[in-house]
Amino acid sequence: MTNNDILRSVRYILNVNESKLIEIISLTGFQVSKDDLDSFLKYEEEEGYKNCSDKVLSRFLDGLVIFKRGKNENAPAQAFEISLTNNTILKKLRVAFELKDSDIIQLIEKAGLKVSKSELGAFFRKPDHRNYRDCGNQFLRNLLKGMAK
Repeated sequence: MTNNDILRSVRYILNVNESKLIEIISLTGFQVSKDDLDSFLKYEEEEGYKNCSDKVLSRFLDGLVIFKRGKNENAPAQAFEISLTNNTILKKLRVAFELKDSDIIQLIEKAGLKVSKSELGAFFRKPDHRNYRDCGNQFLRNLLKGMAK
C-alpha cells in the first residue's frame, strides 16, 4: 500500500477537501502546496502523479492526531518519523481516531477479515519485542476499508 493510497483513503474517511488536508498538515508546522497535494491525490496512471514521501504522510498523520484530538501543550515535542512502516501508520491512526482494540477488530470484520486481540496487540509492540509482528498491506488496507464503511 503506497503513501498516496493511505492519504486518499483517510481523506475519503474524513470526507474533507484539499484545503482541509493542507490545514491538517500545517498543524505540525509543515507546509505543502496545493499543487503538490493534488499530485499526491492522483492515481499512478494519471498525468501529474507524484509519490507522497514518508515525511509528508508522517506530518499528515501527526496533524490528523492534532486535528481529531487537539494539541497537547504539556506533552514534549516529539520527533517526526522519517521512515514509516505499516505498524507506525496503524498506531497513528489508532491514536487519531481513538480506536480501542475492540473497535479495530470490528472494523476489520466489516472488511471481511478476522483478527484476534493477541494478533492485534503484536502490531503495537516494539520491533525488538519477541511477540512483535509486522502489519501487512492487506491488514492496513482492510482497516481503512472498514473505517470507510
